[in-house]
Amino acid sequence: MRVAMIGTGYVGLVSGACFADFGHVVTCIDKDPSKIERLERGEIPIFEPGLDDLVARNVREGRLSFTLEGAQAIKGADAVFIAVGTPTRRGDGHADLSYVYAAAEEIAGLIDGFTVVVTKSTVPVGTGDEVEAIIKKANPNAQFAVVSNPEFLREGAAIEDFKRPDRVVVGTDDERAQAVMRDLYRPLSLNETPIVFTGRRTSELIKYAANAFLALKITFINEMADLCEVVGADVQQVAKGIGLDKRIGGKFLNAGPGYGGSCFPKDTIALVKTAQDYGAPTRLIETTVEVNDARKKAMAGKVAKAIGSDDLSGKTIGVLGLTFKPNTDDMRDAPSLDIVPALQALGAKVQAFDPEGAKEAAHMLKGVEFKTGAYEAAEGADALVIITEWDQFRALDLDRLKLLMRSPVVIDLRNVYKPAEMVKHGFTYASIGRS
Repeated sequence: MRVAMIGTGYVGLVSGACFADFGHVVTCIDKDPSKIERLERGEIPIFEPGLDDLVARNVREGRLSFTLEGAQAIKGADAVFIAVGTPTRRGDGHADLSYVYAAAEEIAGLIDGFTVVVTKSTVPVGTGDEVEAIIKKANPNAQFAVVSNPEFLREGAAIEDFKRPDRVVVGTDDERAQAVMRDLYRPLSLNETPIVFTGRRTSELIKYAANAFLALKITFINEMADLCEVVGADVQQVAKGIGLDKRIGGKFLNAGPGYGGSCFPKDTIALVKTAQDYGAPTRLIETTVEVNDARKKAMAGKVAKAIGSDDLSGKTIGVLGLTFKPNTDDMRDAPSLDIVPALQALGAKVQAFDPEGAKEAAHMLKGVEFKTGAYEAAEGADALVIITEWDQFRALDLDRLKLLMRSPVVIDLRNVYKPAEMVKHGFTYASIGRS
């Protein structure tokens, strides 16, 4: 099948490359000349394990291409995907749908014959109705169906998630559109992947509900971690004890400094705003947003407590990990964006290392000295803070680490190490939800 993918950001690029790997012919379209130039040179603008090889192979085999001018690709497409950004709109917290609507306007004048217009971007309930109205108004004779097909990709594992998903959700009542979507995802039938067909508005809400539930689950275990610290319990054992209950499950029960990233923060806020607009407020999600924001801001206090002073003037803090999670260079709403400035506000000098996120972090964190490795970030530090649990931070040479640091203090916000082991090596050690 022929696919046009509007947007070469995280979702568009991963989805386009994976569809091409299924055997479809995919053209990825973007308005940013520098991004298209980089992609045509074989440079991947985001870090996602395996994506560079996947893109290169499908470009080489003629199934994947990139362009600034999408007219030809859209005219000849069986399906046109809208995979543009929907950031939080400044001022009111709603999702900014201007890029989605602009894409709909462009599509309207170009589609030729029956075309499925697929919203891949994360959008509030009712957006598909508006996209349909825009296309109908601009081109009353157009033959098309607007479909919701939300993505459920985890950064760092996106290719696996696309090719072996838990489910594919498709929102449409149009039988022709259903047939096209079945053909697009036919390769997944080998894995017996469930394809869930729903109404369009239901599909749009499924995406927000899924992310909100996961965000709530993270926030729940973080609050249990705080309770564990004051009563002398171990949050990791609590998580295991409840996670083995199949009704609960163990995923997303890892206590930490709070959730971040490109999805959970903006999607929870957008869901809250949508619910308020419709007069059906989601109190649990409202509280989740508030608690998570407060948690990230409170982590600097945890560092200061471990050091033993609220005044960190003259102190050097080493930071390991800046991205919101490992295996990505994504800094959007990362806990480090709250923690590092808060440490600096207390007077600390911060030196940091992240395997992939330093370039992006340099635009967002001022006054930080970026190092080239974990041990360099620890050298001369009065305390070392683990913010992101990259694999290379999981087996550090603790004796070497202690020799390099001015004071052997480690604040482990991801519970990478065992408290007894750290104490054995002579560290003052603080973690999340463990005594």
